[in-house]
Amino acid sequence: MGLIPRLRGCAGAARRPRSLPAAALRQQAGLLASLLTLATLTTACAPPHPAGTLIVASKARIDSLDPAQASRSGQMQVLSALGDPLYAIAADGAIEPRLASGPPVLNADGLRARIPLRKGVQFHDGTPFDAAAMVFSLKRFMAIGTLGYQFSDRVKAVRATGPFEIELELKVPFSPLSRLLSAIFLTPVSPSAYRTHTDKPLNDRFVGTGPYRLAFFNGQQQRLTPFQGYWGARPANGGIDLVTLSNSTALLGALRSGEVDVLLASGLEIDHQQALHRDAAAGRLREGSGQPLSIGFFSLLTDQPPLNNPLLRQALARSLDRDTITQRVSLGMRPPLRQLIPPSLPGSDPEAWPTYDPAAARALYRQAGYCNGKVFGLPLTFRSDIPTDRLLALTWQAQVRRDLGDCLELQVSGMESTTAYDQLGKGALTLFFYDWIGDYPDPENFLTPLLGCEKVEANRCAKGNSALSGSFWSAPGLDAELLRSSRIDGPERERLLRAIQRRTATAVPYLPVWLMAEQAWTGRRISAPQFDGSGRLRLDQLRRLPEAAPGATQGATRGAAAGSIPAGAAPSRSAQSPSSKSGLAPLPAAPGTAAATLAASAGGPEARR
Repeated sequence: MGLIPRLRGCAGAARRPRSLPAAALRQQAGLLASLLTLATLTTACAPPHPAGTLIVASKARIDSLDPAQASRSGQMQVLSALGDPLYAIAADGAIEPRLASGPPVLNADGLRARIPLRKGVQFHDGTPFDAAAMVFSLKRFMAIGTLGYQFSDRVKAVRATGPFEIELELKVPFSPLSRLLSAIFLTPVSPSAYRTHTDKPLNDRFVGTGPYRLAFFNGQQQRLTPFQGYWGARPANGGIDLVTLSNSTALLGALRSGEVDVLLASGLEIDHQQALHRDAAAGRLREGSGQPLSIGFFSLLTDQPPLNNPLLRQALARSLDRDTITQRVSLGMRPPLRQLIPPSLPGSDPEAWPTYDPAAARALYRQAGYCNGKVFGLPLTFRSDIPTDRLLALTWQAQVRRDLGDCLELQVSGMESTTAYDQLGKGALTLFFYDWIGDYPDPENFLTPLLGCEKVEANRCAKGNSALSGSFWSAPGLDAELLRSSRIDGPERERLLRAIQRRTATAVPYLPVWLMAEQAWTGRRISAPQFDGSGRLRLDQLRRLPEAAPGATQGATRGAAAGSIPAGAAPSRSAQSPSSKSGLAPLPAAPGTAAATLAASAGGPEARR
């Protein structure tokens, strides 16, 4: 019996539970609240559920569908179904024209790009898409976009040069222009619908050109229905209901019970993701994974003691046992990473950062004056509202205590994400863990946000992205190299990108830890999840299958179907039982596991939020 049927209807009453311990009652109350929310969203309290519509669940709350306000992955996911970019990145990495009818045509100096536009396209309100509409949308985004700098830092002016042609005047030549124009936050909006919102966001509506139109919106549910006037291929389903639940356990149970058809991994606890992976491997679910385009890393404050000492940063880089962390913390679901560029992108250098080497680390700590009766105490801050971050910090602390306890002590503390991000650019966090996903899949969008600098003082970034990202590191000529890397293309660009990574790895302003990919699961009667090259689920490709679909339990390749996990991730068996050869003493339980639940009920150090 499913988790939700007994709760159907707004006035449905839940059966009173048996007598349980107080901690279990609190856990059950939280789960019940989430299940009631899902029941409300998918039944009588929400608009009627049209036949053929698929329910897609996640933890992402959507507060705005204005592209000018888009900055979170959940918003980008919904916008990718409601709007079209000028170009799109296919699953194999190829750049495909969408609202553009061909590639950009550059003039001789590379400072003007003319883009031909597709004809016969209309907005959801029936008005035509043309050059004037594209110019309106781009200028509006430059003026009020949360990520407006991504475009305005590179584009000086936008103009229409014909009814179906626009021209971008660039500030400097920019080789990944087509990839920038694949960003979904640049999707055009109807000038008629947004004429009174040229200088302010329109949060609860969206009128674009995509395969779906928005039929209903609030923060916890969005209903998408196929747009009958769409210029391209029709969606394979009768519509999408996107629902939000904040409880990972409820999301897991809702998919297994059939209450939802599709579940996005973002925000799910790691052990729940692994349980779903096992379900897919056993043929009970279908699984898909996008390109890994998100990186998790430590930022090191390099312009203040103690990490202004390069020896200590180099020692720290050799003190991180990524293999142990990915097994103990991510249960093998997040592959170790030793670079700042995702492996699928040009300029990838998988061995840029040094590997774990406690002997070399100890030698460097000794050169810096530590180990011989003197322990280097280093503050480490993690995001307290993200359970995986806490476990990562505690695991590294335990690993260091085991292998380098006479030289290094990590002094672990948590800080809420919003507060931490505010403090990061003020130079208040010595060592801080967070993650980054590029707004479009190009190495420039990973290196420049972390290394770019407007004002360099020797090896210090006094103003710019490097300061905002918490490292405050730069080097003479580095910004010029970054700028050049975005002007050239091909093998020359790849060589330069690898050189920039090696130079950065030597200085260690950042310490990459692991790689992450978006994943999704579907029930057996729903087609396997497919992702585009920007790492977003193709909602338009999801379809309901016949009762006895052939090959329902067969696996497929990553990014397409069941049984797939991010490239480089350990198999589930090793993740299920982390290798004992590391010799680590028992470490904190993974969030969401039985051990963590018991610790929480006892008020132990691993209590979950």
